[in-house]
Amino acid sequence: MRNEDQSLIFEITKEGRIGYSLPELDVPELDLDELLPAGYHREEAAELPEVSELDIMRHYTALSKRNHGIDSGFYPLGSCTMKYNPKINESVARYPGFANIHPLQDESTVQGAMELMYDLQEHLVEITGMDEITLQPAAGAHGEWTALMMIRAFHEANGDFHRTKVIVPDSAHGTNPASATVAGYDTITVKSDERGLVDLEDLKRVVGDDTAALMLTNPNTLGLFEDDIVKMAEIVHGVGGKLYYDGANLNAVMSKARPGDMGFDAVHLNLHKTFTGPHGGGGPGSGPVGVHKDLIPFLPAPVLVKKDDKFTFDYDRPQAIGRVKPFYGNFGINVRAYTYIRSMGPDGLKAVTENAVLNANYMMRRLEPYFDLPYNQHCKHEFVLSGRRQKKLGVRTLDIAKRLLDFGYHPPTIYFPLNVEEGMMIEPTETESKETLDSFIDAMIQIAKEVEDNPEIVQTAPHTTVIKRLDETRAARQPVLRYSKD
Repeated sequence: MRNEDQSLIFEITKEGRIGYSLPELDVPELDLDELLPAGYHREEAAELPEVSELDIMRHYTALSKRNHGIDSGFYPLGSCTMKYNPKINESVARYPGFANIHPLQDESTVQGAMELMYDLQEHLVEITGMDEITLQPAAGAHGEWTALMMIRAFHEANGDFHRTKVIVPDSAHGTNPASATVAGYDTITVKSDERGLVDLEDLKRVVGDDTAALMLTNPNTLGLFEDDIVKMAEIVHGVGGKLYYDGANLNAVMSKARPGDMGFDAVHLNLHKTFTGPHGGGGPGSGPVGVHKDLIPFLPAPVLVKKDDKFTFDYDRPQAIGRVKPFYGNFGINVRAYTYIRSMGPDGLKAVTENAVLNANYMMRRLEPYFDLPYNQHCKHEFVLSGRRQKKLGVRTLDIAKRLLDFGYHPPTIYFPLNVEEGMMIEPTETESKETLDSFIDAMIQIAKEVEDNPEIVQTAPHTTVIKRLDETRAARQPVLRYSKD
């Protein structure tokens, strides 16, 4: 990787230069052969760059400036993340009583941390309308799988070994069918109707006595609220199936509607999305699962409980599906989510939902004249545009995404959901100002006009970034994974 004003870090190396200093060894030096079998440790030192401290700091600082994050700019990725990481969360997560504890400590020495987790569970119970919560799952898809395994255990406990199918709408999150498959189920797709919602007649066609569950994202990936959810619950429950709620989009209905009140039996939440835990670079996450009382016996063990004003882990759960994560969830993310919930309060969480929906609808209506809007109705937290109009002029959605980089914006999610041709999924969230939204809208409008007047500038974008357009097919098939001077 090349700095703005320097060569590759390997190319400026000079023998003998050192960019670090270590204290003198204060423990006995051990023979590597005694620690590791022969062949498992280096015989020669690694060929690392030899550069000064100043050069190495400049190198990594320059690299950091090329990253795009919430502290550097707007990024409207749909169905991805709340994109808001309050700094107070980081301060609280670093309190010594949270940051310096160890999961193998005796319970009596970590009562404060356990009280926080228990209190977080109680808050999430209230927010979701479920009866009990587990904080064990490590992230969203892990929560999906955990919920499905509890549903499987419930059916098998009732002698229903013939329930082998999970119904997934074509507008669901992509992890839903994957989680169902990993849980051992066959996935059955239910179609969307002309409104972009679950087609009730098609749902009636695919349900049966082999239905284990319906997995529903609500609002769905088109950003639309499934207003027939009560009827769907009647259909699925009528054949003995369970309803699972993908809560990744909960920031669109939080404090306005609760999955438990809609008839759902299980729900997972993305604390690293709706409740502001950062998850850049693929982690960490937190995917708690809430369940209706019928599924409580099958919660993963241990279960955090309160007994006589003390907090403890209950391992005596004979019907539990087992432990789904070492220790008890990603504690640091749970601390951040708890801090957010307590600092916002009920009114604050309600305002989050209201502003997220307002921002999305404002942006959607302003962009509607310039791009196709496949489902022309009020959206929730996100909306999906189509670049079909631009494709007819020789410009793909991918080109539009690349061109946005020249304006300093991260592109929205593209080509998803799969049931929208040349789709662009945009989620502004509740935290962005009207000025930021207007600036992004202006950039999108300018690109739409460029497609008509000067399509080549869009087709060859980006033009201002350090790295220009890549051959993405070749990069995927022939990745270069190590440095070479050639």
